[in-house]
Amino acid sequence: MKTKLSRRFWLSLTIFSLMGQIAWVVENMYFNVFIYKMFNASAGDISAMVSASAITATLTTVFMGPLSDKIGKRKLFICSGYILWGISIFSFILLREDFISKTFGMAVSAATVGVSLTILLDCVMTFFGSTANDAAFNAWLTDSTDATNRGAAEGINAMMPLVSILVVFGGFMFFDLEQSSSWSLIFAIIGTLVTAVGILGFFIIQEPPIKPVKDSYLGGIFYGFLPKTVKENKKLYMALIAYILFNISIQVFMPYLIIYYEVSLGMTDYVLIMAPAIIVASVVTAFWGRVYDKKGFTFSGLLAIISLMVGYAVLYLTRTTVPVFVGSLFMMSGYLAGMAVFGALIRDNTPAGKSGRLQGVRIFSQVLVPGIVGPAIGKKVLENAELITNSDGTTSFVPNENIFLAAAVVLLLVFPFFLIKGKEAQKNGEI
Repeated sequence: MKTKLSRRFWLSLTIFSLMGQIAWVVENMYFNVFIYKMFNASAGDISAMVSASAITATLTTVFMGPLSDKIGKRKLFICSGYILWGISIFSFILLREDFISKTFGMAVSAATVGVSLTILLDCVMTFFGSTANDAAFNAWLTDSTDATNRGAAEGINAMMPLVSILVVFGGFMFFDLEQSSSWSLIFAIIGTLVTAVGILGFFIIQEPPIKPVKDSYLGGIFYGFLPKTVKENKKLYMALIAYILFNISIQVFMPYLIIYYEVSLGMTDYVLIMAPAIIVASVVTAFWGRVYDKKGFTFSGLLAIISLMVGYAVLYLTRTTVPVFVGSLFMMSGYLAGMAVFGALIRDNTPAGKSGRLQGVRIFSQVLVPGIVGPAIGKKVLENAELITNSDGTTSFVPNENIFLAAAVVLLLVFPFFLIKGKEAQKNGEI
């Protein structure tokens, strides 16, 4: 029998997942654009920022997840974290060349200092965001669902990155991203909304029925990395290995995606082109978690990976509007559907009562390794990329289609993990 989830659960899941993903989209897709446009950042600068953020997110989750287990309070970490997360986003308003020059003096390069401060403040923001979202919210979602409804819940959770992209793309249409004043207003709006959601959470989130862990906090930090834990949860760790490869593939191209659309393809109206693809992919993802509940990991996961591969192929081979739209549709559908089934598989194989201390290994596979290896591959691929001269005499690199080819090569390594036998094995994720 499928366990019915309350309306408050669905409301909390929708609001916090959506707002959290909006904040992450601004960071993961537009901070790159921000330092590219405001401070003429190089591919190396972007790679360094993504890697630093990935390391911060992982360390935060490793330490804060077990702490939420120890205290036995998910709600407190979620709400407080969102409030501080919003305040840290708001502080990006200070990252303007005029303010930097006035503060540090004209003797220093405002662009160089701006890149460094953006990376530093991004790490601060990531600490609060990962505490709230990666550590506490994800543990709350695992604790609040079971094997009968986890796919459906994960489908909603996994579609939110696409919905948030649509919201952010649509909102950013009204701003001139060449102007620092536009970025200040963007950071003010996003920061205020994230803070407001954190306050709202104290009234709508239901605390899952978990008890404070009696084991030592230090033991909880290392729990997910112990050989004994790996041996006792082989299915979980095999799923995490496949998830690492999947996310490395995504991170090869994702940091450069918007720049590729706008600069390389010259699609200044890329928002209008991408919006229909995002809407369709969001609908697909919302239902794909239910496919996982009914058909298991092999069927749902394999189709998601194939869709992603088709998207890569089309984006690599074409540059005109309609084919790029089709390729983006397959790419986004495969990406988010894959996130949904991998997320559900990992939650299904997470031992009860230990979700907080295992968020560290989850974020290790979702953020740290992919966030370091993926952008590094992208940077290597773009080493000899074309350079353009900006109006102020500086130069900027132009991403090319090879980022999709490199992403496809990495994705090929995921296919061997679908050698699963039997319907029950499919459901339980035996790899």
